[in-house]
Formats: sequence, C-alpha cells, structure tokens
Amino acid sequence: MLVRDWMQADPITIASDTLVSQAKRLLADHNLHALPVVDDGRLRGLVTRANLLRMGAFVLRTQDPDEFNYFVTRLRVRDVMVRRPATIQAGDTMQQCLRRGRELGVAQFPVLDGERVVGVISANEIFQIAAHCLGAWERRNGLTIGPVRLEPGVIGRVAEVAERAGAVLQALFPVLGRRDAPCSDGSSPCRLIVCFDAGDVGAVAAALAADGFPVIESIAPVPPVAAARIPHPA
Repeated sequence: MLVRDWMQADPITIASDTLVSQAKRLLADHNLHALPVVDDGRLRGLVTRANLLRMGAFVLRTQDPDEFNYFVTRLRVRDVMVRRPATIQAGDTMQQCLRRGRELGVAQFPVLDGERVVGVISANEIFQIAAHCLGAWERRNGLTIGPVRLEPGVIGRVAEVAERAGAVLQALFPVLGRRDAPCSDGSSPCRLIVCFDAGDVGAVAAALAADGFPVIESIAPVPPVAAARIPHPA
C-alpha cells in the first residue's frame, strides 16, 4: 500500500503570512487537523489544530485584552508553525509511514512528490486502513487465533479449515502478539486475524480449535441499531 493511495490529496495549504485566526477558522470549517504552510510552491512549515487550540486556551486564560487582540488581528502563521516538519513521500509505503510516525511521535505528515506538497496523511487515514482491514464497514465476523508460529502451509491450513466450516473468507493476516512469549528458537509468535462471512461463527471457531488452532476470541458483527420509535403524546 502506497501513501499516495490513502492520503488526503490536493490539501488546503496556507501562506506563512496568513493570520493565525484565519488558519484556525480553516481548520475548524474543514474539520482538518493540520495545514501545510507553503510559500512559492515550497513547504515551509506545518500548523496544527492542537497547537492553535493550546495557544488560544492560553490567551483566554490570561484574559489580557492586548494579548487577545494581538492573537486575533496580528499573529501570523509563521510565528507559530512547526518549521521544517517531518514529511513523507507519495511513493513511500504505508509501512514506512507508520514506522516513521512511531519513531518521531508524529500524527500527521505533509506528503511530497519531490519537493511539491501533494497531500496530507494523518491518524485519520491510518484509522481508515485499519477499518478496511478489519471489515468494520462490511460488518464481518472475526476470529483471532494464536499464538501460532508461522510456518509454510499454516495460513493455507487455517483458510481451508475455516472454509470447510462454512466461512467465506474476506481477509486473513498475522499480527504480532505484544504479550506473547517468544518461541524456543527466539522467534516471535503471531496471532492470526480471520475476517469472514458465515451464518454460524461458533461452528467456524469450533472447527479451527478442533484442528489445533487455539481461538482467543470470536466476534459476530453487531447489527445496526434501529431508530427508536417515540410515541406521540395522547
């Protein structure tokens, strides 16, 4: 998965001489978490909603009319932006993006194509990827198996057993169990997430358990909540 396929393309950008009050309004009106600061086609900085909210809260706490007036009418984005922000390239993989975000403790990146800003990627897009992988929008059934040691044929065997029990597989992928003890050879065991459609989740779980795959948890999709009927007054 490449960053260009998941980023917010053609992002709203602002110039460094924009008033902070205008930047704050843009963030709120468009429900954004960050705005790249671009001058003459070059990325100069990043202004974030969290940064502006903290600054606004400080000004309000002081209750100083001069500070408030300066914040609203004179303070510019260049005075508060993150200079030389961490960036990611559009052709980088999402794995690279995630690793970089974790290493730097950054929740959003301007996305560059060379030196041109072409997008923004943030925790919102990461959430969307996780939702797609787990089938949140499709209301899939799910099982977690593990810990298991990945060897040739293990994933194929899980798929075979699940399908024989009536599952229509949608996704099957390993994740590293954070609390699982290492195997005797020092390798890390995995947990397998199995997403599928089936009329009987219990039958699929029982079949996998009978075949030697320990089922940690099984989840059936929650049906949509029906709209509450409000009785008319008599």
